[in-house]
Amino acid sequence: MQNITSSAGLKDAIKLLEAEQEIKAQLLKEQLYLTYESLKPVNLIRHTLKEISSSPYLIDNISGTAMGLLSGFLSRKIFVGTSGNLIRKLVGSILQFGVTNVVAQNSDVIKSVGQAILQYFFRKKELNSESSAR
Repeated sequence: MQNITSSAGLKDAIKLLEAEQEIKAQLLKEQLYLTYESLKPVNLIRHTLKEISSSPYLIDNISGTAMGLLSGFLSRKIFVGTSGNLIRKLVGSILQFGVTNVVAQNSDVIKSVGQAILQYFFRKKELNSESSAR
C-alpha cells in the first residue's frame, strides 16, 4: 500500500479497508454456514451413503464378505444342526470360520463359476425349447 499523506486519502483508505473487511466477514459467515450444514448427522449419513453407492469396489467387497458370512453360517448350521455335542459345536465353529474365509477371499471366482453354471442351464433350456418348437 502507498504512503498516505492527506486526511482525505486516509479516509478513503479506511473506507476501502472497512469494505474489504465486510466482504471477508460475509464470506466467512457463508463458509461457517456451509460447514455447519455439512456436519449435521443427516448430511454426514447421506454423504457416506452416496460414497458407498458410487464405489463399485466397495460394493463388490461387501457382497463378497456377505456371501462368505452366509456360506459359513449355513455350513455350520448344516454340520452342527440341533446337536448339543460340545465337540461338534467346536468343529462347526472352526468349519464356519474356514468356509467364511475361503468364500470371502475367492468370491470373484465363485461368482463367475455360478454365472457360468446359470448360463449353461439357461442356454440348454433355450436349445430344448427351440428344438421342440421345430
